[in-house]
Amino acid sequence: MTSSPASPGYDLLVVGAGVVGLAHAAAAAERGLRVLVIERDSHAVGASVRNFGHACVTAQDGELLDLARVARERWLSLSSAAGFWSTSSGGLAVARSAAELAVLEELAATRADGGVRLVSAGEVRERIGGGLDSLTVGGAVLEEDVRVDPRTAVAGLAAWLEQQPLVDIRWRTAYLGPTDDGGARTSRGVVAAARTIVCAGHDLDYLFPEAAEEAEVKRCGLQMALVEAPTVGSSSARIAPAVLTGTSMLRYPAFSTTAASVSLRAELERTRPDLIGIDANVMLTQRPDGSLLIGDSHVTLATMPPFLDESASMVLLESAAALLGAERLVVRQRWQGIYASSPRAPYLVADVAPGVTAVSVTSGVGMTISHGLAVKVVDQLMASAV
Repeated sequence: MTSSPASPGYDLLVVGAGVVGLAHAAAAAERGLRVLVIERDSHAVGASVRNFGHACVTAQDGELLDLARVARERWLSLSSAAGFWSTSSGGLAVARSAAELAVLEELAATRADGGVRLVSAGEVRERIGGGLDSLTVGGAVLEEDVRVDPRTAVAGLAAWLEQQPLVDIRWRTAYLGPTDDGGARTSRGVVAAARTIVCAGHDLDYLFPEAAEEAEVKRCGLQMALVEAPTVGSSSARIAPAVLTGTSMLRYPAFSTTAASVSLRAELERTRPDLIGIDANVMLTQRPDGSLLIGDSHVTLATMPPFLDESASMVLLESAAALLGAERLVVRQRWQGIYASSPRAPYLVADVAPGVTAVSVTSGVGMTISHGLAVKVVDQLMASAV
């Protein structure tokens, strides 16, 4: 349901209808809170729809792994309730050198609770749909990973939340800051709410610049593409898992904290300076219609130029094509993603004004941890209010 400006006060105002904001709205409503979500656009168009749709659970460690495991179960349960597509087919880390395989072997040896299963090159080929280049020496199945379609999951979750009796959503409504009496000013009038959670992602500096500067939050820009699935035999490849590569092993903490990752970085700096130069994470996921999401490069700046670098796109596409054993990939779309990034911590939870808490995922794992982080934040706010 969509409320009118004359609606009564709310227990919680959530600013932003991306995955982080909707995760907080869902967690709060489950705990009996009356929630209003406001979103400046008519639907989510930011980082929440410009990603792989991959909850990369297995490759996290420490607290991030705990949050990701909570988020995993919530993605699956919310998918069932709201009717959007999800799959628990896991991830697949492909090793194309001894150095890459050593990282996977070390990680598997340290995971007493499982979740990382080493596989042969032959099984990698089977899981990747039959296409594969000759360099592959093995891989690892990342058993806890789940995926959603980023272009439908966030919209599906929002549509479902709008039907819940404790949740209202106002689209095309911008947050203008807190009022002196604890409410919120919006482009459609004042909202009365006991608490506000601002989930503005990389745009936190537009609303609370001091908080963003203190946390060193900047914008990480990346390049991605949507491509046709390559043909294997007489049909298009079906790739059930999310596919990661050696460059992924330099980014995700469970891989990058292994001793073997030091040698891997040195190897890639020597053999693939083009990938290192664009801070690449060569990976792919397949959408329900068969198309492949391919990415990505990374650059971090305070203000992100809108221009895409074609040379970076070609490096990513050629690397993905080589991985799949395809001569070339047919591109449907290209785009620039932007997410919040901070060298200080993987996420930000900060009180930015009386009754106002800002929450941003600042490490590119929004789809992975948002639902777990939301449970933690909402529970802490409710406990502090008692």
